[in-house]
Amino acid sequence: MDLFLDIALSFPTVILSLLLALMLGYWLLALLGLFDLDAMETSLLPDGDALEVGGISGVLMKLGLDGVPLTLILTTMTLLAWLGCYYVDYMLLRQWPEGLLRTAVSWLIVPTSLVAATPFAGLVLQPLKPLFRKVQVTNEVSLLGRTAVVRSPAVDEVRGQAEIDDGGAGLILQVRAPAGRFVRGDRVVLVEYVAAHNAYRVIADGGDA
Repeated sequence: MDLFLDIALSFPTVILSLLLALMLGYWLLALLGLFDLDAMETSLLPDGDALEVGGISGVLMKLGLDGVPLTLILTTMTLLAWLGCYYVDYMLLRQWPEGLLRTAVSWLIVPTSLVAATPFAGLVLQPLKPLFRKVQVTNEVSLLGRTAVVRSPAVDEVRGQAEIDDGGAGLILQVRAPAGRFVRGDRVVLVEYVAAHNAYRVIADGGDA
């Protein structure tokens, strides 16, 4: 245990240990309902709701990371990179004497581990992709006038989610409204589909726009 903590809390592994602790803290806050999941639920999808990062998005899609929430991708990459960095430190760096070579390799391990972890993250997350596959609405106009229940902590002009009872598992939609008007649990009516953002403008159920 002493050796484990020594490696985990020493350079270079400590950098990834801090990143991993940050990601785990995010998930803990999300589970406790203290963090807006919608703020970080962007998926790398090839549509208007995708994370626009130019060529990087295309590369990640080729690695099998499309259709998975960004936070899950980052958490998986960080965990795999941490494991790689830990074992490189344990099996290699600790066998070398202190010096310029060891320092130089230590500085390279963190970025190298993150890059190397990317394709493996794709393999690990591949079986989970069906769980995050978005329901494709063939006719968005058919949903206008339907009542939904807000499931995100709040709704504003940038983010927000609401759920429609479709008789099954429920349909989760992106919704938009003036800030401060709706919070989790409020009933809203879909009044306009904004194709550019793959989202619906909503008003209060039985209220005015």
